[in-house]
Amino acid sequence: MLDPSSSEEESDGIVEEESKEVMAPQAGSRISPSRTSESSGGLQPGSRGSSARPSSPSPSAVSEHEKEEVEKLHREEEERKKKLQLYVFVMRCIAYPFNAKQPTDMARRQQKITKQQLQTVKDRFESFLKGDTQIVADEAFINAVQSYYEVFLKSDRVAKMVQMGGFSALDCREVFKRHIEKRVRSLPEIDGLSKETVLSSWMAKFDTIYRGDEDPRKAQQRMTASAASELILSKDQLYEMFQQILGIKKFEHQLLYQACQLDNLDEQAAQIRRELDGRLQMADQIARAGKFPKFVSKEMEAMYIEELKSSVNQLMANLESVPVSKGGEFKLQKLKKGHNTSIIDMGQEDENQLSKSDVVLSFTLEVVIMEVQGLKSLAPNRIVYCTMEVEGGEKLQTDQAEASKPTWGTQGDFTTTHPLPGVKVKLFTESTGVLALEDKELGRVVLHPTPNSPKAAELHKMTLTKACPDHDLKIKLAVRMDKPQNMKHCGYLWAFGKNVWKRWKKRFFVLVQVSQYTFAMCSYREKKAEPQELLQLDGYTVDYTDPQPGLDGGRAFFNAVKGGEGDTVIFASDDEQDRILWVQAMYRATGQSHKPVPPTQVQKLNSKGGASAQMDAPISQFCKYGHADRAQKHGMDEFISANPCSFDHAQLFEMVQHLTLEHRINDSFASLGWFSPGQVFVLDEYCARNGVRGCHRHLCYLGDLLGRSDTGAMIDPTLLHYSFAFCASHVHGNRPDGLGTVAVEEKERFEEIKERLRVLLENQIVNFRYCFPFGRPEGALKATLSLLERVLMKDIVTPVPPEEVKGVIRKCLEQAAEINYQRIKEYATAEENAGQVATPAKKLEDTIRLAELVIEVLQQNEDHHAEAAVQSTGDQSAFAWWTDLMVEHAEHFLSLYAVDMDAALEIQSPESWDSFPLFQLLNDFLRLDYHLCNGKFHKHLQDLYAPLVVRYVDLMETSIAQSIHRGFEREGWEPVKSLTSNLPNVNLPNVNLQIPKVPNLPAALPVSGLSVNLPQMPSFSTPSWMAAIYDSDNGSGTSEDLFWKLDALQTFIRDLHWPEEEFAKHLDNRIKTMSSDMIENCVKRTRMAFESKLTKSSRSTDFRIPLSICTMFNVMVDAKDQSAKLCAMEMGSEKQKHSEIDERIESSVKEMISLLVAKFVAILESVLAKISRYDEGTLFSSFLSFTVKAASKYVDVPKPGMDVADGYVTFVRHSQDILRDKVNEEVYIERLFDQWYTGTMDLLGRWLTERMDQQLHVYQLKILIRIVKKKYRDFRLQGVLDSTLNSKMYETVRTRLTVEEASASVREGGMQGISMKDSDEEDEEDD
Repeated sequence: MLDPSSSEEESDGIVEEESKEVMAPQAGSRISPSRTSESSGGLQPGSRGSSARPSSPSPSAVSEHEKEEVEKLHREEEERKKKLQLYVFVMRCIAYPFNAKQPTDMARRQQKITKQQLQTVKDRFESFLKGDTQIVADEAFINAVQSYYEVFLKSDRVAKMVQMGGFSALDCREVFKRHIEKRVRSLPEIDGLSKETVLSSWMAKFDTIYRGDEDPRKAQQRMTASAASELILSKDQLYEMFQQILGIKKFEHQLLYQACQLDNLDEQAAQIRRELDGRLQMADQIARAGKFPKFVSKEMEAMYIEELKSSVNQLMANLESVPVSKGGEFKLQKLKKGHNTSIIDMGQEDENQLSKSDVVLSFTLEVVIMEVQGLKSLAPNRIVYCTMEVEGGEKLQTDQAEASKPTWGTQGDFTTTHPLPGVKVKLFTESTGVLALEDKELGRVVLHPTPNSPKAAELHKMTLTKACPDHDLKIKLAVRMDKPQNMKHCGYLWAFGKNVWKRWKKRFFVLVQVSQYTFAMCSYREKKAEPQELLQLDGYTVDYTDPQPGLDGGRAFFNAVKGGEGDTVIFASDDEQDRILWVQAMYRATGQSHKPVPPTQVQKLNSKGGASAQMDAPISQFCKYGHADRAQKHGMDEFISANPCSFDHAQLFEMVQHLTLEHRINDSFASLGWFSPGQVFVLDEYCARNGVRGCHRHLCYLGDLLGRSDTGAMIDPTLLHYSFAFCASHVHGNRPDGLGTVAVEEKERFEEIKERLRVLLENQIVNFRYCFPFGRPEGALKATLSLLERVLMKDIVTPVPPEEVKGVIRKCLEQAAEINYQRIKEYATAEENAGQVATPAKKLEDTIRLAELVIEVLQQNEDHHAEAAVQSTGDQSAFAWWTDLMVEHAEHFLSLYAVDMDAALEIQSPESWDSFPLFQLLNDFLRLDYHLCNGKFHKHLQDLYAPLVVRYVDLMETSIAQSIHRGFEREGWEPVKSLTSNLPNVNLPNVNLQIPKVPNLPAALPVSGLSVNLPQMPSFSTPSWMAAIYDSDNGSGTSEDLFWKLDALQTFIRDLHWPEEEFAKHLDNRIKTMSSDMIENCVKRTRMAFESKLTKSSRSTDFRIPLSICTMFNVMVDAKDQSAKLCAMEMGSEKQKHSEIDERIESSVKEMISLLVAKFVAILESVLAKISRYDEGTLFSSFLSFTVKAASKYVDVPKPGMDVADGYVTFVRHSQDILRDKVNEEVYIERLFDQWYTGTMDLLGRWLTERMDQQLHVYQLKILIRIVKKKYRDFRLQGVLDSTLNSKMYETVRTRLTVEEASASVREGGMQGISMKDSDEEDEEDD
């Protein structure tokens, strides 16, 4: 934009260059919109058509086409002229604002994201997910970004929001932050790491991904610059903005700027005063002519006049509050009174008459003494200096200098209130006399400067004293007198009047501005602060006049005439230029509508266009720079001189507001329809200055916003609410500033806007997921509901019943549910593979996928569209019932899905259980939702699946019972470990094996009235990962299969999370009761098999405990463990049931231990039976003794009976090792060993007691000693307690064997080293 202060030569060159381009178009080219009215007026359609195209065979068609072209050009030219005229009004608002200021409290608008930028963001996030970036992140963050990318960035709703121009980087960030907050809260607590730290870290990583490789400093600088332009704009920036808005060229702006003298604040203030005076006159004309707008009431016509006058008076008061200023930098805030001491507060507005004391001027003088010339009489080394003073002020002195070089350059600053002050400068030399008291004055000069005096240094001849013999003494000095802010012009004039200045005399006059509306012509004498006489210019009209006969003095005359009273004051200046400047200054001061024209200019105008041109000639034509001549040359004069009061500013404002909104919507900010602070400032100033009615302004604004919304732009409902509330208050007569006039046109337009707004709001609520995607803009949905409530009100006072609002919104949400479901159904259908047959399984799969989408939609509604129900403290307009309507919306949405779900389930096979995952998916979502849990759809889902669950449990119970029966009939009692260890090793890489949620049912079960074909399940189906589930893997196949099925069934029922409490308890109790019965049956069958197995086994020392025996013990162990897990219930009867199964297991274990101990005792009895043949007094005993003695004489005979003892000891040790290694319950082993040791020791004690009166045979003694010693030692090693080992029976046996040993050692042959005493030799034998 060109600098308004550019030199005349530069601006002339630019204008001439632009004008050449405009004035000389090529033949046939389109006429430029900047063509002047003269050139465009001379354009003939025939000449343009003939030069542009060859002749057409159809002249009528050609002429018709040319006519359309001409009309089009004419419309474009009229549009250009209207925009130029509008730009003139806008420029004046910017140049001298006195009503509005740029708001600083508006929300900062963010840069909008374009389609290309959105794709760039997508690519950056995709690169991160692929691992192409160097950003380090954990799995949780990657999962969050993956979900954000898939759900948000790739959503078509985000693309739609970008297209609507309402999507910014802040929206991206806020949605991600809300997305991860729940995830971070669900993370486990980590010592030393707060979740706020995790959230901050994740957001920092998000910013890094979003920014990509872009330099953050450049981005920050760009954001700072854009934010600054959003907040505050200078005058030049505002000019440039509205040039773009209105399509004004640079050179056109420069011409208008210079011709309108926008840099001259006095001219702009005068223009405002003229405009306001014109508006008052227009109000009077309307009142006299009775040409009122059509109001809703006849009584409003008088009120309308009062409104017009009141608005003008308010503008006058605003203008009056702006103090007189020299201008300077553009300020946002209005200037306050009292910023300058020269401004007088005139008190109340009704004090119209000025007194001399009211006019106070303050001047600043700068006196600079350069040098003295002609000082020859003093010796060169004499000291000289100067003093300076302003009469009535302080005296200042320069530095000392030698007479040979009397130069100083010293400046003295003074202030005075005298328009014609006296400045005295004296030259002194130091006295050399001893008795001299004062220095010697050589000369002086007295000056009377004015603000118009030359500023450069000049030589002045000094008045000499007697002490100075020099005759040509001169001093070079400069006196600069600044013009105060409230002095508009000054100089010497001849004046004569009726009431003031009654003598034709030359006086010094000052045009003083006391306030914005009060000016005075004051005459001053020298050295006086108050004016000698003054003329208050209120009501006066200034104009040029011819020389007056009889008045000698003065060459160029002008006068000031007061209308009505006839008071005339005649002025005369010494030259024409001074007269023009005085008339211009007084014309601005009087605020008159008549524009004075110099006689010389009138002659020029008469020679060109007649005398009528004089009336419309603007005062700006006579500015000394000649800009008006160039403006006239380019056809701008009509826009500058146009009377603002003669225009329909309502129509012009509608145009400028429409163009401004179009510019705002298309700029780089996500404005949502909000104007920038600079735009608001200009529009406010335009409305106030030109009397645009507020209701008309907001109705036009609403119309433009609704039009933009209809074309796809995103508009903030809060903005619509503000404008609608203003219009509603105005139309219904409830304005905050009182009752106002309401035009019929305003009311009709308001009703039209109201209906359009209602349709728009209802449509937005119907499409809330797409109009406010992911809750953006923030709070928009709540604002939409609030605005809809306001729109539904019949008037501004009576609130609409809540039920009526709820009814409208309920109907909208019903439509929203249908639309949302239809869209996700279409989306799910588009995902299906084309050409696939719609089998029941495929139909179920599609239904489950659709359920996932339904849950996703409901979850997003809860996360992003529930803010309307948040009721803040004291906020009575918040919609607390929005939650209820959203619940109804969700139920209606689910009911639509229920139709498809029911249809899919109806075609499923009765033997299929594949639909349970659908129930789990839906139920897991619904049961956690406070509002939807046990709602209409949830209950329908329960009613649908309850029979399936009951039927499934029934079949499972029958199947498990039959599997127990068949399994135990074929059971080989081999441990599971030995079975699974023989299975082939299958590698399952990266597979997380889990227990199936729905356990399979075995083959066809005879159920009363029903024949189902269920998948075949073998008697043992436990996989190789069973060891990871159970601690024991030594149970039988049937038992492990049973326990796994029961556990899987309970897990399945538990994972259903049945929401209805009674039915859930029923299922739980039934499963646990069934488990208890099944386990009890398993225990009985195991007990029976155990007894049968022991009965069939050998009773000799060759008996080895089979693995099946250990397996049966392990089955009991597992049964006890599983009963605690599968049969535990809280209620009293169930507790009793659980205790019964525990008691049953415990009693069975006791019986099994007793049976096994009896087996061990029987084996020992068989050993004792063998050695009983050596009892004393039997024939067999004597025969065996004789045979052994006879044979020992010839060969080495083995120790008789040791093989029996060794066989028994080996049996015991092997049995202990097998039991210890294979049975998993230590308690059972310890109990078994205790009973085993006690039972066998009791048997030995009884056997010895029966032979109390007999002496034991030496072979019997050796066998018993070895058995007892080894038994004691082995059982002690197995952990049998000493209290059990050293029982009374053991002591009895040990004592008897010790006594027998002593008696046998003295007999022939002795004990051959076998003794009850422990020895190292025996330890070696044991080893």
